[in-house]
Amino acid sequence: MDHYAIIVYWSDEDALWIAEAPDLKPCAAHGATPEEAVAELRVAMEGWLEAARANNFPIPEPRYQPRVEAAE
Repeated sequence: MDHYAIIVYWSDEDALWIAEAPDLKPCAAHGATPEEAVAELRVAMEGWLEAARANNFPIPEPRYQPRVEAAE
């Protein structure tokens, strides 16, 4: 699970942080802080992978390379 990229961004519309795993569509979570959003996403990712395995769905290979970007 640690090899999947995670995207974290602020949502003005929702007024909270969103974390997404783009390889595991649709797998996202939110939180009051970036760290909380990522922690919640890790729980969601575990559930996503467990459900895929239980239903014999293919587990995607990681496609996205993690990187850090900041907008000012």
